[in-house]
Amino acid sequence: MGSGTTNAFHDHLEANRKWANALGDTHPELLDKCSKGQSPSILWLGCSDSRVPETTVLGGKPGDIFVHRNIANVLHPGDMSATAVITYAVKHLKVNHVVICGHTLCGGVNAALGNDKLGLLDTWLLPIRRLRSELTKEKGWKELSQEEQALKLVEANVKAGVRVLLENQDVIDATKDRGLTVHGAVYNISKGLVEEVDLGEEGEEEKDIRLGTFGMK
Repeated sequence: MGSGTTNAFHDHLEANRKWANALGDTHPELLDKCSKGQSPSILWLGCSDSRVPETTVLGGKPGDIFVHRNIANVLHPGDMSATAVITYAVKHLKVNHVVICGHTLCGGVNAALGNDKLGLLDTWLLPIRRLRSELTKEKGWKELSQEEQALKLVEANVKAGVRVLLENQDVIDATKDRGLTVHGAVYNISKGLVEEVDLGEEGEEEKDIRLGTFGMK
């Protein structure tokens, strides 16, 4: 590896030692508590982007948030890695909230808005390209700026992820049995703010159809 990369990692190791010492002063019980297990209240499903560190932007501490991240926070039922995380967090850790969060200036979303060949990433981003295809049919889409189109696609991707969550058996059971809540959110990198996405109200008929289709007994 290059010396620049090595030095950067060593710098972070030194910063880690300082952080651990400072944490011992400010929260002397925290690391001992973490060594005994975890009981996070939130499962965060987000993007791998280095500018969106969920625990930091939510003002949390180690042990507060269970995390799964991938390129452009794509969530689909066939992703066994994400499904395993959801099952463990919901069924075993019994988190109270599941959050799927996109963000502004997302490279994956911007790639899905373009038409460059990206190899393997093209397959990964296919669900977002499908959302793009649907959005282009909406009135006024072509009049939007590229930034506005990107934000709409980010929000659409979050809403699609929420739908996948609401069709997950463990989420359905936890919602019914103990009031688990699913949230959609977007992190604004320029402002440093996480804002909830308006998911609208699910009608009773729509809910009955969803539970009748995906709720197993």
